[in-house]
Amino acid sequence: MRVEGVSKRFGSLQALQDVSLTIEDGERRAIIGPNGAGKTTLFNLFMGDMLPSAGRLHLFGRDITNVPSHKRVHLGMARTYQILNLIHNVSVLDNVRLAIQATMPYRFGVFLSQDSYRGLFAEARGLLDAWGLWDKRNDRVEDLSYGEQRHVELIMALASKPKLLLLDEPTSGLSEAEGAEFVKRIRELGRETTLVVIEHDMDVVFGLADMITVLHQGQVIAEGSEQEIKGDIKVREVFLGEH
Repeated sequence: MRVEGVSKRFGSLQALQDVSLTIEDGERRAIIGPNGAGKTTLFNLFMGDMLPSAGRLHLFGRDITNVPSHKRVHLGMARTYQILNLIHNVSVLDNVRLAIQATMPYRFGVFLSQDSYRGLFAEARGLLDAWGLWDKRNDRVEDLSYGEQRHVELIMALASKPKLLLLDEPTSGLSEAEGAEFVKRIRELGRETTLVVIEHDMDVVFGLADMITVLHQGQVIAEGSEQEIKGDIKVREVFLGEH
């Protein structure tokens, strides 16, 4: 992903201003900053949920600035959200099967062949088995714990086999133990999936990220490794109020 001079305005509010960054294949990138820094707005631009007021975005060498979000999914992007985005009154298995079907050529087909149903079932089982949720496959999502719902959301994002996965505050609302388990699972993802995460918990950030980008008032104020960010004067001023 390459972002070139991206800005976003909402009327008189400048949410992002001249943001540029490059995320390499296989990288683990964290985007941090105080509330209102523009982090989620930047994710919305990455995913195509909104379009920039200025600047360009490139994915795998292709200009995607004006490409809609559903087409970005088929180019290899997936995302989770701060607020869970699940179908709460149906089963875990059906949520995952629908996520898999959405990536298939026959995704709009009302009637599928028996082989298609078997293929969806097998792939869904593989994902749920890997995340220890197969035994809960027939439970309605709304009956799961919040941590389990977070796992289901990530499984659904992984169903598209993304090359670039965006995680928006993935440990928000989780207990310390649930957060540690979630981070462990994320770290087990292969490097064929590039990971970009927004996160407020700095232990999570430092445990996951190769590179960290710091946003403040819609601008990039620092970028670097864990040690570089910890030692950056501007970052310490923003987060710790030091002068």
